[in-house]
Amino acid sequence: MPLYSQEQINTIAAKIKHVKFGMFTTVDGDNVLSSRPLTTQQIDNEGNMWFFTSDEAAFTHDLARHPEVNVSFSNPDEQLYLSVTGQAYLLKDRAKARELWSPLVRAWFPGGLDDPHLAMIRVRIQTAEYWDASASKMKQLVQLAKAAVTGRAAVDMGKHYTICL
Repeated sequence: MPLYSQEQINTIAAKIKHVKFGMFTTVDGDNVLSSRPLTTQQIDNEGNMWFFTSDEAAFTHDLARHPEVNVSFSNPDEQLYLSVTGQAYLLKDRAKARELWSPLVRAWFPGGLDDPHLAMIRVRIQTAEYWDASASKMKQLVQLAKAAVTGRAAVDMGKHYTICL
C-alpha cells in the first residue's frame, strides 16, 4: 500500500500550480532558519517536490546535516496560503534536470544542462497545511468589521486543513 494518497498529492499540486515562487526555508549549522524564493518545477506522483539550484548556494551545504525544510506558498489575491514540510536532498540528477529543463532555467545556468553546478533539490513531502478562505472578500470584510466593533474574534474566515503523506 502506498505511503501517500494520489488525491492528496494532486490537491497540493493544484493549489500551488499558479504560484510562481515558494519560500524555501532551511536550518543552517547554527540552527538558524533562513529562507529564499525558489520555483517549484514539479510535484511528482510519489509526493516529491523538485527544484533547480546551484550546488554553490550556501544553503545547499546545510541540507546534508539538516534535511528538514519548509516551503510556503502565498497568493493573497486567490486567498491561498499553503505550507509544506519535508526532507530535502541535493542531487546531481541529469536525467531529472533534462526532464524539467526549460529555457527560463538558463537565466541561472548559462551553461545549460552541462553547467557543472547545476543541481536538483528533491523534497519528500511529509505534511502540507493550507487555509481555505473561500468566503467572499465582502463577507470577510463584514466579519472583520463586526469583530472590530464587538471586540470579539472574527469567525468564519476560512478553514484549516492538514495533509500527511
